[in-house]
Amino acid sequence: MSTSGAYRGDRPSVVVVGAGQLARMTAAPAAALDIELRVLAATPSDCATAVIPRSVVGDWDDDAVVAAAADGADVITFDHELVDSAIVARWEAAGHTVHPGSATLAIAADKAAQRAAMVAAAIPVPDHGLARTVEEVAGFGERFGWPLVVKAARGGYDGRGVWWLAGAEEAAPVLAGLPDGVPLVVEPVLDLAAELAVQVARTPDGRTVTYPAVRTYQRDGICHAVVAPSGLPDEVEQRARQLAEQVAEAVDAVGMLAVEFFWVGGEVLVNELAPRAHNSGHYSIEACDTSQFENHLRSVLGLPLGSPALRVPAAAMVNVLGGPEAPDPAQALRAALAHPEAKIHLYGKDHRPGRKLGHVTVCGDDPETVLARARAAAAALVDGA
Repeated sequence: MSTSGAYRGDRPSVVVVGAGQLARMTAAPAAALDIELRVLAATPSDCATAVIPRSVVGDWDDDAVVAAAADGADVITFDHELVDSAIVARWEAAGHTVHPGSATLAIAADKAAQRAAMVAAAIPVPDHGLARTVEEVAGFGERFGWPLVVKAARGGYDGRGVWWLAGAEEAAPVLAGLPDGVPLVVEPVLDLAAELAVQVARTPDGRTVTYPAVRTYQRDGICHAVVAPSGLPDEVEQRARQLAEQVAEAVDAVGMLAVEFFWVGGEVLVNELAPRAHNSGHYSIEACDTSQFENHLRSVLGLPLGSPALRVPAAAMVNVLGGPEAPDPAQALRAALAHPEAKIHLYGKDHRPGRKLGHVTVCGDDPETVLARARAAAAALVDGA
């Protein structure tokens, strides 16, 4: 897109690298705004290709594939952080507009870089260190006590790449299994009062809107449920929103940025960030004036941003994770739709135990009630009853 705000074609055009559920859920607001949406998919079976007709299948490390996908498009964006920032820098050098840019992605894809960026910006994070040897892990344990939580600096997602260590002797196999050059981020195990998240939409010229703080419920490193508003003290919510805006500025985010927090010992600490639409913001489709997916499109295109305000007193989102056995799909859908207040989102993915297959959102007047109803509908999709 030119600096004048004109588009390269008759209407705005956005290419999403990655064709998972985030790209899939971006299709509806793109259609509503008459934005041409394309995806660069890794395989023909990636779930967004079923709802986005203009899809290119190929390797994002192949410049010819990227050029074909982005031909005539205004901006390239992402539904994950798996593309190496050096590859993205190559696209930028070739003249493509990419949001978020390579510098932001270099931070977001590396937990050690995230921690360093937050420290440099005076944004509070948990006590932490980097370790490449058993001795370095042991030294951190001697300083902060056991157990420890250790995280692969790169490559982990949804609970993968995270380990709890009771003693230094457990570090050796973890370190041995890491790719060359990838250190561990080492932290004490914290006694958390709560976990929460905030989404910020930010344009290339720095305009922002900030979504409500939501409470997240994690299990085995995977988000299981989100409740909006968080129900936490007002000063905690305000602190989280303030910090999220500071993080967006510090990493020069463009598009949606999700910031996850720990509330512990009376402090709000940044845990992780993701420069894209995020699981903790799915509730916004039904519960906010403007969904995170619509505001991601608006922000990467430099358009006016929509209101992020809640339009209901309370909302809950519950993830649908694959159970031990796949239920009959028609029976499961019928069972879930028997909960008339539930909004069902299925991602068109093949069943696998623990895999995110969809989510359910319920809006209403009371946080506890909507959470219970969302959980019931999600359970129906898992077990078919």
